[in-house]
Amino acid sequence: MPKRDFLALTDLTLPEARDVLALARVLKDERTRNPARRTSLLAGRSVAIVLEKASTRTRVSFEVGVAQLGGYPVVLGVEGSQLGRGEPIRDTARVLARYCDAIAYRTSSPTRLQQMATASIPVINALSDDGHPVQVLCDVFTIEEALAKTPGAPTAIDEMKIAFVGDGSSNMARSWLEAARLFGFHFALASPADYLPPADELDRARAFETLHHDPRDAVAGADVVNTDVWTSMGQEAENAHRQEAFAGWTVDGEMLAHSAAHAIVLHCLPAHRGEEIDDATLEGPRSRVWDQAENRLHVQKALLVWLLGLAGEVKS
Repeated sequence: MPKRDFLALTDLTLPEARDVLALARVLKDERTRNPARRTSLLAGRSVAIVLEKASTRTRVSFEVGVAQLGGYPVVLGVEGSQLGRGEPIRDTARVLARYCDAIAYRTSSPTRLQQMATASIPVINALSDDGHPVQVLCDVFTIEEALAKTPGAPTAIDEMKIAFVGDGSSNMARSWLEAARLFGFHFALASPADYLPPADELDRARAFETLHHDPRDAVAGADVVNTDVWTSMGQEAENAHRQEAFAGWTVDGEMLAHSAAHAIVLHCLPAHRGEEIDDATLEGPRSRVWDQAENRLHVQKALLVWLLGLAGEVKS
């Protein structure tokens, strides 16, 4: 199969995204039935996990996932590699392609991501400043899994209202905009006027999104309420200003009272409790945050298997 990358959600068609999510369900069910089971799907293959930004869930879920599939994960950081000494990304990409079968790359710059994608092997965007597509693909899986078990909730994502409360210019909000176009759900984005996504991205999603400057309006009747940190990695110098701009935007019980009775809460973590979400909500009955974190493992395994053309070898 020709090389395929996953740099953005819309690098997949809707049928392809559905294939990946169905494959994730099979792999998760296998793991649930037999937690000790390992497969040989990636036997003899290696996956480079290249991290230019701090990581817990991304690193562990990819590293463990590759091992569970029978492959060998190779983790590279800025420290201890030539990345830290200024080697051009396109050179690193060409070399890794001679050693490995796929690359998961976590970076800041979209330009660096595109340079890594010049590799002759599949490249996965494991986070960049303009998107976090693996996280949102996993979140779609979590939403459908959770609400399928919830009486009175819609089971098809294109019948849902999904709200995001917080920094609309963040990579998470921008990937949710893209997901709305791909999956066809109503995306309600609540963000202060100074923290909006790029205008062209809003325009492309116009048929699927509504924009709000009062978070309670966005959350009203929502089936899912998302949030993320107010200050992302690399924005620490803006923290005081952001704390002021987002005052009153905490996802808490009072805000959730405006959502649907069956609504669930998501946060991609790490969370700053008492800022974008309160402790009672993060730990409460509506939270699916820990399922959301676990599902990174299953969906990313499925994505790797699919990108490497091995989906046909998975027995359902």
